[in-house]
Parts: sequence; structure tokens; C-alpha cells
Amino acid sequence: MRKPTHSFRFRGAAPGVVAAAAVVAVAVAGTGSAQAHAPSARAEAQAVVAQGTPGHLVPRELPPHRSSDWYASDVTRGLPETAPFCVEKTLPSAGATHRTFWTEYDTSATQIVVRTGTVEAARKLAAAAEKKIQNCAADWVRDYPEGTASGRDYGALTAEDGAHVYGVHTSYPDSEPGIHLFGVGRDGRTVTVVSWGEMGGYDQAPVADFKRTTTTAVVKLYHP
Repeated sequence: MRKPTHSFRFRGAAPGVVAAAAVVAVAVAGTGSAQAHAPSARAEAQAVVAQGTPGHLVPRELPPHRSSDWYASDVTRGLPETAPFCVEKTLPSAGATHRTFWTEYDTSATQIVVRTGTVEAARKLAAAAEKKIQNCAADWVRDYPEGTASGRDYGALTAEDGAHVYGVHTSYPDSEPGIHLFGVGRDGRTVTVVSWGEMGGYDQAPVADFKRTTTTAVVKLYHP
């Protein structure tokens, strides 16, 4: 049985957590253990975004870290080179922009924003992202039966056309467990997915702060 290949080490709680840290330390997605790599040359070349691009989070809007500042990449066109855990192959590159965040430790985050062609397309995309996150723990255990994973639904948020927050924990033998939080929200034809992750368990997850982060992310999607 092969071991999971995420660069973020985990012992096995829920798929989302490890993946998100992997992406940002990217990790976005965040990649793993709290080390996020600097944007690649290709990413830097794509970093010039058109005026009118939906707003993205800035470091001070993320859940405060107990012993580190947050750092951020530029807002960049397309998807991150490493897809956020749990929502791989779910979000399109067309119409997408993203920003990755990292700390000096093992905590990382990613925000992806997708501008779709219609409100209905955005509804479907948001629903697809939520379904992937809801099924993430079960899907991860199927791939890594020696590990354990679980998910939590932290409920809906009142933000523009709606948002929802979830948690996923993963654990694998002889590795550190990982915890991840996900926020999915929509404003009109624009969808955002925010992921946060670090090594640890549910008791370390800053759920209240992350809900505020998700609400801010959705509110910032609007532009004239």
C-alpha cells in the first residue's frame, strides 16, 4: 500500500486539512508543513490581473496565527500549481484567479476565485465544490485505507448569495495528523473557495475566525 504523496505530513484525520496546508505551502492549498514556496516564474508572469478582477483576501484578514505573521503571493491568474486538497479537478482554470498564503510555521491557506459566465453556472460550481468537500474524507480513506479521516459541517454563513464552512481531518500511521478548514461562497456569477490547513486536530481549528475570513472573502467578490 503506497503512502499518501502530499508534501504536508499527516497521520490521518481528514483529507481536507492536509491538502490545504499542502496547497499553500504550496502550500495552497497550502504545501504542506507550513512552508510555502515563493511564486514560480510562470506564476509571476501570470500575476498581472485585469482591472475589475474580484477582490481577494489580504494577510490581515486570515485567522490570526499564534506566533507568526501571514505572508501572501500576488493575485495570479488561473489555478495554483498544486490544487487545494479536497477540491482537485473541481474548479476551472478559465476565469480563475488565486492567492496563496503562508506562515513561518506549518499553517497555510489559499483562496481561489472563479468568475463564471452566468449565475446558474456559478450556483452549480459552488454546489460541486461543496459536494467534493463533503465527500473528501470518504474519498481519501478509499485511496489510503490505512489512514483515518473525518469531516465536519460548520454551517452556512450570511454573506451575499451564501457561503458555507467545513472542516476535514486526516491521519496516517507514523505521520502527523492534519486539519483543514474550507469556505465556499458565491456572489452572483462569482465563486470563491478558501482553504486553511496545518498539522493538528479539530481542537486547534480557528473556526470562528475562519468564518469571519470566509464572510470577508465573499463580500470582497463584488466590483462595479
